[in-house]
Amino acid sequence: MPTATQIPGVAELLEAAVSAVGGQRREGQDAMAQAVRKALTTGEHVAVQAGTGTGKSLAYLVPAIHHAAAKGTTVVVSTATIALQRQLVDRDLPRLAKALKPLLGRTPTFAILKGRRNYLCLNKLHGGDDTDPGDELFDPFTISAMGRQIKRLHEWADTTKKGDRDELVPGVPDATWRQVSVTARECLGAAKCPVGEDCFAEMARAEAGKADIVVTNHALLAIDALEGRPVLPEHDVVVVDEAHELVDRVTGVATNELTAGMISATARRLGKLVDQAVADRLAEAGEGLAFVLEDLPPGRWDSLPRAAAGALSAVRDAAGSCKQALGSDRREEPEAAAGRKIAQASLDEVADTAVRLLGAFDEDDPAKRRDVVWLAEHGPDGARHKGLHAAPLWVGGLLRERLFGRSTVVLTSATLALGGNFDALARQWGLPPEKAAADSTDPVPDPDAPKWSGLDVGSPFMHAKSGILYVAKRLPPPGRDGLPPSYLDEIAGLVDAAGGRTLGLFSSMRAAKQATEALRGRLETPLLCQGEDSTMQLVKKFAEDEATSLFGTLSLWQGVDVPGPSLSCVIIDRIPFPRPDDPLVAARQRATDSRGGNGFLSVSATHAALLLAQGAGRLLRGMDDRGVVAILDSRLATARYGGFLRASLPPFWATEDREKVHAALRRLRGA
Repeated sequence: MPTATQIPGVAELLEAAVSAVGGQRREGQDAMAQAVRKALTTGEHVAVQAGTGTGKSLAYLVPAIHHAAAKGTTVVVSTATIALQRQLVDRDLPRLAKALKPLLGRTPTFAILKGRRNYLCLNKLHGGDDTDPGDELFDPFTISAMGRQIKRLHEWADTTKKGDRDELVPGVPDATWRQVSVTARECLGAAKCPVGEDCFAEMARAEAGKADIVVTNHALLAIDALEGRPVLPEHDVVVVDEAHELVDRVTGVATNELTAGMISATARRLGKLVDQAVADRLAEAGEGLAFVLEDLPPGRWDSLPRAAAGALSAVRDAAGSCKQALGSDRREEPEAAAGRKIAQASLDEVADTAVRLLGAFDEDDPAKRRDVVWLAEHGPDGARHKGLHAAPLWVGGLLRERLFGRSTVVLTSATLALGGNFDALARQWGLPPEKAAADSTDPVPDPDAPKWSGLDVGSPFMHAKSGILYVAKRLPPPGRDGLPPSYLDEIAGLVDAAGGRTLGLFSSMRAAKQATEALRGRLETPLLCQGEDSTMQLVKKFAEDEATSLFGTLSLWQGVDVPGPSLSCVIIDRIPFPRPDDPLVAARQRATDSRGGNGFLSVSATHAALLLAQGAGRLLRGMDDRGVVAILDSRLATARYGGFLRASLPPFWATEDREKVHAALRRLRGA
């Protein structure tokens, strides 16, 4: 086996890897691999924008394996989507391990690690928790269906080797899976659990601890970094793929919710463990909170309503009494210990969230607060309930301290340079502007600022020769009352010219359905709409029939990979700004404005630029692909922020001439 000094260099390893998968060396891939190698050598963070077709997975996996082999350490690779996790674990890493074995003298190892909730808990499955499953089981039909599903899970438990929910086909609903899984807080721990030696989650962690590469997701990465309890193996390097999603995923992990239903369920769990009067006090506090929230309108809270302050204080105090009555862990039968642990976790969540909500208003200036608080309605009509949320105003400080401050970080995506540079996302990550990071002559340097650099390695696609960016400048700006007739006419003309083969990306499901209903009888080619079948099946049908078009919303903006002639036209109905009443977006914009920045550009326009670039990126997925990205929102051509958004898009040939676009689509169809 080669020693650390004898291990071949990254360039040699990459050449072997590319040859093994039957690919060709690409300039962008080489540049990215060397940038990652340099980052892992110097410890300086790097952000790499690598367009579709660059081969970025190999460009970071090869230097990562080289680093792990040379240093005897583990590298964590974090993704935002299950699809990319599966690509890495099922395709890229097995092929790479086989290709590099002769050069490294051993087979590189890898593992996938998910949150504990994704693994079957044998203790809970076999009756280690006697708490009731919640209000959803008041329906006899639901009880019967869940019973059949749980019986199936018992049978599966006898054959599965990993206990991973994703391996269960077909799957079961979330409500059923919750009956056989636990969160990290609810887990007894391997030492105390009667089946701890056979724990699937612990086996996954043990396997990950021995691997060169551990593939995980942004949520688990955030938990590991933010919550002070390590769930990932010890590591010194993190590769963040799909890094444009990092801030949203970290924000999600750092957000708490409190509802009357949560409090009621916690009180029921405690009823068998503490004096009933103490549990009843918590239940009554939950009812009081529900009564107060019912009279308050949904939306962001800039100040704490007096009635809500009283209700939250009652919840906090009642939860404190329950904690005192529950006491510390004690020696007891495993079955009782499991129930106690789950009740304790539920109680901690209620108590901690109540304290967080009350403390969020200690700072008088909303722009300087750590948290944003809002009231939201959830659930279907007739069963709606209100919940309070607390989310961090910014996560950049947390990322700077607990991610960039602890590991060397490689951030990569096809979409990172917005408006022509990396600064928009760098601010959200807690990094200084790229120029300030590189320029030691900065008049007011921050000595503690993380050092980082950005690199755009481009794309192998010749965007200006392969794609057209069409902006329908003569259409009216989009309104609030759905798609006007002129938009429907524009869509129909584009789909007709393309002969189907169109992916319609809409800013709302209402708009997607409106366009589908209006055009289905008008078009001569088949038209599918998201929601009519599973998204996976719809995309499959779309890809298999060149004449078919597919309309949909958010998940299609980032989740569709259809190379070839089935996708020749991408239509985007409007610039995908976040909702103006989104409490977190509005609070972040206001905070930026108060510091002298441009809140709209930093928050809303950055959000829109990311999605626009992701949506436009659906067009060219293979080297022979050709087509049109048509944006119907005239503001892209007329508004002051239009230049920032256009600079975030691939460098297609641009036009506002509809006839030229129709002619190009007809030529493509004929070809």
